[in-house]
Order: sequence, then structure tokens, then C-alpha cells
Amino acid sequence: MTLKTASVLAFERNLDVSDAFFWQFDGNAETPGIRPVGLQTKSVRGTISNRLKAAIANDPTKLDAEIAKPNLQTVEVASLDHDCDTLLVKWSCKVLPFTGKPSVCNNQDYQAKLVEVVKGYLSEHGAKELSQRYAANIANARWLWRNRLGAESIQVTVSLSPDGDPITTINNAKMLSLTEFDSSNGVVAELAQYIERGLIGDEFVILYVRAEVKVGYGQEVYPSQELILDTGKSKSKVLYQKHDIAGMHSQKVSNAIRTIDNWYPDAQFPVAAEPYGAVTTLGTAFRQPKQKQDFYSLFDGWVLSDKIPSTEQQHYVMSVLIRGGVFGASGKE
Repeated sequence: MTLKTASVLAFERNLDVSDAFFWQFDGNAETPGIRPVGLQTKSVRGTISNRLKAAIANDPTKLDAEIAKPNLQTVEVASLDHDCDTLLVKWSCKVLPFTGKPSVCNNQDYQAKLVEVVKGYLSEHGAKELSQRYAANIANARWLWRNRLGAESIQVTVSLSPDGDPITTINNAKMLSLTEFDSSNGVVAELAQYIERGLIGDEFVILYVRAEVKVGYGQEVYPSQELILDTGKSKSKVLYQKHDIAGMHSQKVSNAIRTIDNWYPDAQFPVAAEPYGAVTTLGTAFRQPKQKQDFYSLFDGWVLSDKIPSTEQQHYVMSVLIRGGVFGASGKE
């Protein structure tokens, strides 16, 4: 009997990341008082700056008339208070055991073969390479996104309990590369060991991550922006908050942690582990099915036909399974 991909197949994520929340304090004070970062609403009168049609742009009278129109906007912003220069961001991550067993599968023969494939990978390679890369992205503070770019300095600490002593301290995360995964960095390697033990099931691991980001007194900071589907919205930008504390979506933090895939063809920089290597901000899928380098081509060849990918592509396939998702094969085309 020919083995076929299960029509219902889903994996739960093994790196279970929380939302990240924003706090603030004066990094120069002897006894700094920590308080949350809230959101404020601004109403501004902007200028017309979008690309205009040639008929308007080439006619000075029409252009002046267009420019004279007020560009009124109501937006939400998040800023540090005038007496605070340091942003504090906190989040947690559960590292759950990765066995290859799907959370849902309606084909037991397929599930047995899938678990066998993952078991073979773990026997040969373990979770060391992937853990090293996840650890590097926690340590380099990639997950701060735009807040990282505008920081003077960033200190990242990782603990195993909310108030416990740090297991890892990175005094200036901006000095760590965003494009290289250096296995010789002792601090990153130490953090990777905890992630590895969690993934292979040796112990239950929850990482509590904290970053102190020096950005300057009163400076704007950047939580997640909400996607507003209501066309009757009154604000042109709405930011994420919970209990009046600005924050970043768990999906955004998770995307940064799994930005480890530099195994795609002609790779120039790492992208998030996704089935098609999708980077929405670039409008590009770096793993094209035509090249047979997408997740489904590699995964199906490995499980269904015993076409074992190269070691690098094996790492990629496993990173997508750790990401989680729905991967069943529908009977419809």
C-alpha cells in the first residue's frame, strides 16, 4: 500500500512564546522606579506626500491645490516619560519536547512513519544546531525589531523563573550579529543548552527574557500595531496594549526567534522558518516549489519516498515542524 500524506495533519508549536510587554525607568537613577509604558492619542495635520498622478504633479495649480488640503490623522503612539530613558521589555518562552508526533493526524500509518523520520533526525543530529540558532536570536535581541535599531545599548538577561538569578546575561546585545550564528560564543552556547534540553524532553524549561534598552529620555518606542478590519475606524494607527500596558504580539516575537533559515538557495541573510520562506515585508517567497526547496517538497520526499534531504535542509524541515502549523494534504486541487 502506497503511503499518502494525511489529509488532516497539524503540529503544535514547541517554542510557546508569550506577548512582550513594555515598561520604563530612569537608567541613571540610584533606585529606579519601574512603571508601565502606556499609549497616547495624537491628532496631527500632515502634508500630502504620496505619489500623485502625472496630471496633478505636472500642473503647478493643481499641485498647489492638492498640497493645500489638510491630511488629518489620529494615531496612537507609545513614548517613554520625560524622566525615563530606558525601555524594559519582558516576555517568556516555554520550550516543549519535540518528538515529531503531530497533535492531529487522521492516518496512523503516516504518523508512524513521520515519528520514525523525526526520531532518526534527532538520533543523528539532536537539537543542538536549532537550539544554537534560537538562542542566538534571543541573545542578539532581534525580537525588539525597530526598538533595537534606535537603541544606544541593550542588556538582555534570561532566567528560569520570574524573579530568579539570570542563567545568561548579554551586556550589549547590539554587538551580536543578526546574520551569523556563532557557536563559539559561550554565553549563547549556555542558553542553547537549556533550549536543547527542553526540546529533547530532558527537563521542563520556561525562559524568562528581559531586555533593558537605553533609547533616551521621552523617546518614542514601538509596540505592535493592530490590524483593524473595521473600515469605519476613527484612528489611522492603533497599537497593541493589554491592561493599559503597551506590548508586542507573541507572533512578532516568535517570528524573530525562528529567523534561522539561511539554508535557502542563494541565501544572503536568515529568514523566518516558513513553508515557503515567506517574508511579507519584502513581498518574496525565498523557497519556491519550482526549485523543490519549499517545506512540502522536502517534507513529502523525506516521509513518503525516503528521499533524505541534505543536513541543512533537514534542519530547515524540523524547524518548520517546531514552528507548528497545519500541513495536511487536501484532496481538492
